[in-house]
Amino acid sequence: MHLVKDENGNMVPHGHDHEHHHDHGHCGNCQGGDCKNETLALLTYMQQHNEQHAAELDQMAENLLKLGMDAAAKTIKEAVADFQKGNMRLGLALTLVKEELGK
Repeated sequence: MHLVKDENGNMVPHGHDHEHHHDHGHCGNCQGGDCKNETLALLTYMQQHNEQHAAELDQMAENLLKLGMDAAAKTIKEAVADFQKGNMRLGLALTLVKEELGK
């Protein structure tokens, strides 16, 4: 879990446990030469992880709306839409990888 600062500079816990369950040295350190399956697992994880962040940002925008910060909320909502478009592309890439691997 991350700690972030609120608008007053106080440290507060951030959303969900943000541990990464993979090694960032991929495809040079693949165990047993299994880079394809490792890449599939990492891409699956990243897409799901990004979906969680989009949901968190959307909730943040809703909270800002409740606080009367409409311009900031609108900007975050636009960012979430862009984020979701990127994640759709990741989903397509994931589908292509799965098809290539016959999974």
